Amino acid sequence: MSFEQTFKNIDDLLYKDSGADSELDYIGQTSWVMFLRYLDELEQDKADEAELRGEEYNFILDEEYRWPNWAMPKGADGKLDHHKAMTGPDLVQFVDNKLFPYLAEFKQKADNPKTIEYKIGEIFSELKNKIQSGYNLREILEYADELPFRASTDKHELSHLYESKIKNMGNAGRNGGQYYTPRPLIRAMINVVDPQIGEKIYDGAAGSCGFLCEAYEYLYERMEKTTDNLKTLQEETLFGKEKKNLAYVIGIMNMILHGIEAPNLIHINTLGENIRDIQEKNRYHVILANPPFGGKERKEVQQNFDIKTGETASLFLQHFIKSLKAGGRAAIVIKNTFLSNADNASISLRKHLLESCDLHTILDLPVGTFTGVGQKTVVLFFTKGSPTKRIWTYELKVDRSLGKRSPITDNDLIDFLEKQNSFEQSDISWITPISEIDGSTYDLTISNPNKAEEISDRLPNEIVEEINSLNDETNQLLNDNFFQGYLQTLDANRQDDWEISTVGESCEFFNGKAHEKAIDSNGEFVVVNSKFISSDGDIRKFTLNQIFPLYENDVVLVMSDVPNGKALAKCFLIDEDDKYSLNQRICAIRSDRFNSKFLYYQLNRNKYYLKFNNGENQTNLRKADILNCPLIIPPIEIQNNIVEVLDRMKEITDQVELNIKANTKLIEELKLSVFGLPFLINDNQLVED
Repeated sequence: MSFEQTFKNIDDLLYKDSGADSELDYIGQTSWVMFLRYLDELEQDKADEAELRGEEYNFILDEEYRWPNWAMPKGADGKLDHHKAMTGPDLVQFVDNKLFPYLAEFKQKADNPKTIEYKIGEIFSELKNKIQSGYNLREILEYADELPFRASTDKHELSHLYESKIKNMGNAGRNGGQYYTPRPLIRAMINVVDPQIGEKIYDGAAGSCGFLCEAYEYLYERMEKTTDNLKTLQEETLFGKEKKNLAYVIGIMNMILHGIEAPNLIHINTLGENIRDIQEKNRYHVILANPPFGGKERKEVQQNFDIKTGETASLFLQHFIKSLKAGGRAAIVIKNTFLSNADNASISLRKHLLESCDLHTILDLPVGTFTGVGQKTVVLFFTKGSPTKRIWTYELKVDRSLGKRSPITDNDLIDFLEKQNSFEQSDISWITPISEIDGSTYDLTISNPNKAEEISDRLPNEIVEEINSLNDETNQLLNDNFFQGYLQTLDANRQDDWEISTVGESCEFFNGKAHEKAIDSNGEFVVVNSKFISSDGDIRKFTLNQIFPLYENDVVLVMSDVPNGKALAKCFLIDEDDKYSLNQRICAIRSDRFNSKFLYYQLNRNKYYLKFNNGENQTNLRKADILNCPLIIPPIEIQNNIVEVLDRMKEITDQVELNIKANTKLIEELKLSVFGLPFLINDNQLVED
């Protein structure tokens, strides 16, 4: 049986099991089983090597917990001994009550985090067995036993299959998408920074360890295969940190399958480290990362940074700059809004980056590079130690809409790599001297001075093909098993006996006051308008925390008060870095009875609240209207589950929206192409005078 078929059979069994709900569960459960199968092969190899040296090998695991004894006890014929093998409820009870607790204890027993013993303890103190049927688990163990880990060719094939599973997981929703960066993009980033054997490479937001695995492949293919080099590559080259439990386990397994025996991956919140404590011994020659963006960190975490902000990606960027050695190189994926955000933290961070590092290259990526993520992104390439003198920007263009069925490829990035080598200028690449960067905003969104006017010369059939491809992707997204599964989950969660209350009864409501007053006497409420002038002069925008005492779990209402215009009530989750114009009245809702995002989703979608947010003039909008808005209050654990599902579904619907917008543009292009077709003149028809 092929490895691919084995993986498929395991997935089919997990799909049938009531404990595994999605691709995220499938890969998590497959990973712990594969890890123990790999550990058995590793121990057998080491025992054989010790025997050849005339030495005795001390096994890591006690006899009872070794793979051949609990998972696959075999008879003299080499087949499973059904008299000894556990199955059904007995097998699940052994795994849950004995195996996992025993393996989790290794975290305390291990000498240091670099050992395989520590990795065992870390993995099994974080993961839980979700396979509820002992009969399904028995079959999964038998399939896993067929996977060989000893030959390098076997590992190579397994690593590719595992990468495919990670990619599928990345397409399974928001939580999965955090872990997958397209491998062609990673390879291009590594090509630019060009790591060398002996250098230390780091990813502080490692996810599934795609950057570290690809860096390993890059170095292994190019280095001289000496014992010292191999030892250096295995033990002293690749370093990572990862906060999320599932991502940590997947990352460990991915590195193992790529040939890294005891990965230097630490399970920790990278941002919990005070950057002022980072010393030279903690720094790296090369940093490659795609840190999570859009997340928010707590106030105590922000205290670890010189430039305080709630934006996760901006905190990671500070961490990476501090963690680079002098002369060190970095390639970091970040959302493109970082280039132009007007809040003080973003301006300060761009200034710090330009003054402490040479930001030599910005790669502008098209929408769809990251499947299911509507946010446009860029890659920042910089070297630490000297200030930026000029920036080379490359705008990546592809001849199709990127998405799940048409991902970015290595070929798409060939032109970028060729031009980046010499910072070549073209109609999609240009150089900006630092003198042209605005010193008050450090805005890095400079338009392309070489850009030619775009006139499509594509034939109608080509455009129709792209429209059909986008429609196919949209249909697949909406008919996908996971999407339907999310709908079923939401429906199953609904209960008629949930408490029904109102905003006024279940929440604290902090209401803005009269327009002419900037701050009331007790400092709780702020009402600002265009007449408000700060002590620094006529500043038209402020971050929320500069004008209102907000807290982490607040939901914010912004009500515009514009003469002869619209007066709308719009709902936001607190974001201290967002800016609001001074003609807006800010109110806050806070409650410890809600997951704040659940409250946010409910207020935005509640049919009673929608009438306050329908685009019509709301001059009669009263505080009582909001206080009387009805709310449902499920148990908090149910709220958490619903928020997780809605987050995933939002990613899907956002991608559908992007596809529809892209199709609208394509239809305009199609009309131009169709009506221009009768009048098309080929170059070879032109006759010189």
